Amino acid sequence: MKPALENQVAIVTGSSRGIGKAIARTFAREGASVIICGRKQETLEQVAAEPFDGPGALIPHACHVGRADDLKRLVEAAHQRFGRVDVLVNNAATNIAQEPVLKVDEGKFDKMVEVNLKSAFRLIQAVAPGMCDRGRGSIINIASIAGLRPQYHGMLYSMTKAALIMMTKSYAFELGPKGVRVNAIAPGLIQTALSEYYWNGEGKLDAILAQQPLQHLGQPAEIAETALLLASDRGSYITGQTFVIDGGRLLP
Repeated sequence: MKPALENQVAIVTGSSRGIGKAIARTFAREGASVIICGRKQETLEQVAAEPFDGPGALIPHACHVGRADDLKRLVEAAHQRFGRVDVLVNNAATNIAQEPVLKVDEGKFDKMVEVNLKSAFRLIQAVAPGMCDRGRGSIINIASIAGLRPQYHGMLYSMTKAALIMMTKSYAFELGPKGVRVNAIAPGLIQTALSEYYWNGEGKLDAILAQQPLQHLGQPAEIAETALLLASDRGSYITGQTFVIDGGRLLP
């Protein structure tokens, strides 16, 4: 069977670990040349050197998504090497304000918007015109169920993820006629370093699993397979959607 992303070029932000790394490796497995980005070049090179089955490639490029110049250089590097970007995955995020709403200050507010929301906006603005010119492309925004239901002591994270979901719909609405699909994935709790606060500790995991029908902690690979569907022609009739992957946690 032909690889699902054969000869495709992808950018995946926040891909040095967790969900982003799983998505990048899955894309490469399916034939894509994947530019992986994170803040540390050394870490990215280690990720790129890890073996995987598949015909694609992982190309490390250090980038701080909260800095406009870094994002500009990232897109320029992709265009210089490949001439285009076929798939963009906005995965990089931070969560620095786990506290009551009345304790949140403007500095944290601005940083969360800059990293979680504005980086996606900047990258879409940079790569979508080329996709429109070619009449095809896929953009995937990694949101969260926190953008659909408020996260206790996590207003800024919930707020930015909710905005990212609406951004997804707005871009999908306008870019669809030009052949560009834009979708979001809203993971529930996934076993990553970013989410460790919620599941690593005595009794924490049991309490979480008691709230959802599927009795296991989500894995990055489970998100990556959905991203593959949305990135490839297998998802050619899907746009403007938010795929909730949470083990059924939002059901109760």
